Order: sequence, then C-alpha cells, then structure tokens
Amino acid sequence: MFLSGKRALVTGSTSGIGLAMARALAAEGAKVVLNGFGDAAEIDGLCEELGAVHVGADLTTAAGCEELMQGAGPVDILINNAGMQHVAPVEEFPVGKWDAIIALNLTAAFHTVRLAVPHMKESGWGRIINTASAHSKTASPFKSAYNAAKHGLDGFTKTIALELAQTGVTANCISPGYVWTPLIEGQIPDTMKARGLTRDQVINDVLLAKQPTKKFVQPDEVGALATFLCRPEMGNVTGANWSIDGGWTAE
Repeated sequence: MFLSGKRALVTGSTSGIGLAMARALAAEGAKVVLNGFGDAAEIDGLCEELGAVHVGADLTTAAGCEELMQGAGPVDILINNAGMQHVAPVEEFPVGKWDAIIALNLTAAFHTVRLAVPHMKESGWGRIINTASAHSKTASPFKSAYNAAKHGLDGFTKTIALELAQTGVTANCISPGYVWTPLIEGQIPDTMKARGLTRDQVINDVLLAKQPTKKFVQPDEVGALATFLCRPEMGNVTGANWSIDGGWTAE
C-alpha cells in the first residue's frame, strides 16, 4: 500500500465523489480525514469502515476552513472536493447563492491550500487535488457562479503548481462530467415529469447529452484517478487538468 504513513483530507467526503476518493485512498493505506455533513450515525459508520476521523466545518467561511485544517492536523494529501450548484439566468441569479458558490467551490480551496502547504513543503512531499468539473473547461448556460468558480479553480491550481514546482508538492485538477450519484439519480423523476420524457430519454437526451460515451462517470473511477495522482511516480505531473467526462470536452 503505497500511501501508508500518509494523511489525507478530502472535503465533502461523507457521500458521492468525495467518499469514493476517501475509500480509494484508504485502500492504499492512507489515514483519511472525512469532512462534510450528513446523518451522524452514518458518518460514524464511515469512520469505522475506513479507520477515519471526521471533522465537520462550514467551508463557506475562512473561520470554518481554519477550523477544518486545525482539526485535521498536518496533511500530506489535500483534496478539495466540497461544492454546491445553483441554476438561474444571470439577471435572476440570487446574490447570496453566487457568494456561497464562490466561497465553497473556490475560496475554500485557497484557504485549505494556504494552510496545508507549509507542512507539505517542510516534508518535501505533498499532493493537492482540486475537484473541478467539465465546467472548468467549457461553460453551460444558467450556471454563471459554478462556471466562474470552476474556471477559477483551474487557474488557481496552475498557479500553485508553479509556485510549488521545486518542493516535491504537486497540484492538479480532476474535471468530471456527469457522475452517477444519488443527487443525479434523484433528479430523474422530476425531470421526467417536467419534460414529459421517459427515464431513458432523460438520461440520454438531457443528462448525458454532452457525454459522447452516453455513460455516467462512476464515483469509483474518479477515486481511482485521484489515487493514481498520489502515486510516487506522479511527482512530475503537476499543473494539469484531468478530464474524466466521457469525451465531453474533446468536442
């Protein structure tokens, strides 16, 4: 297990993509710190399953990010995965939603990185992985805050990769397309009703319209990519934005 002795923090890891990443890292021996909200008993069960600890914090504030990093302790692997979404025309986009999305999807990564980097530089090894999105490379209408945050996350990742290039610390983005999670699955019945479509039509003609493979990305596929980037052989892979989107951004 090549991550034995490494401590990994994954934000937004009590479900979905983040949980898959945490499981993949734990399987390679990492000591995992979970972060996120959810049912307390379920989170306790995840901690027992993974031999992990959980630190809950509101990452939309600088104080919350500092609370998280203090609770997590020095980490060798930092994955910024927590995020949120809202869809509305720009002239109707709620200002509060804009502020919250930018804070969680972008600014939180700045705070966790700035607090994690000193230990990584001191130890001469570190992995920073930011979960971006296909929307870090291309845009969709009505997602102004999300598109802005994910494009910003790509630029931020490149910047820190350059700053840390000679320290043994790498920084990369992972940019998934539509990933099969309970959140996506739960949208299907409402979309069927709203558009008068069948389940297959919603999946193929709405959700997967931009993914040429017509297949959802699976959370464990994203987890595998994140773990791959943590391998010792990946020390020269930095500043990259890794697509895992069924060919979406190839078009």
